[in-house]
Amino acid sequence: MRCPFCQNEDTRVIDSRLTEDRDAVRRRRSCEACEERFSTLEQASLKLPYVVKSNGDREHYDESKLARGLERALEKRPVDSDEIEHILHRIKHSLLTSGEREINALEIGELVMNELREVDQVAYVRFASVYRSFQDVDAFSDEIKRLQQQTVHGRRAKRAKAQANLNNGKPHKR
Repeated sequence: MRCPFCQNEDTRVIDSRLTEDRDAVRRRRSCEACEERFSTLEQASLKLPYVVKSNGDREHYDESKLARGLERALEKRPVDSDEIEHILHRIKHSLLTSGEREINALEIGELVMNELREVDQVAYVRFASVYRSFQDVDAFSDEIKRLQQQTVHGRRAKRAKAQANLNNGKPHKR
């Protein structure tokens, strides 16, 4: 690492610490020539894929746009801002690890809906109504029925898994 004061390339690391979000390393360095101290921030450089809109336009991923959509769906719902940040982080992580250079906006919408389904079902239906452009009450009703079926199946699977854990991995005999 080059010293920002004297441009000498011989510096040494004095201390290293993870940042609060644990996504980067802050290093305290000292220059061997001028003995000045400075900090550097080391972070993985990963590119988010371009978002391909339904009309074919391509744009950079904009997390603030996604945050606004989530906040609208979650307005007046009992979900704290930390949970919204976690949702945004999980979606961004999915996009980064996908390895894709481009991703369809519809796929991002599905990621959001999957997250909202787990966090708040009312927010899920709100988001789905805009995302899927519900035209009438029947569309709402159909989506709510689908959500209820998924919820019932999810609860059954969780109960079966919990029971299996209680029985040390052996299925419960009736």
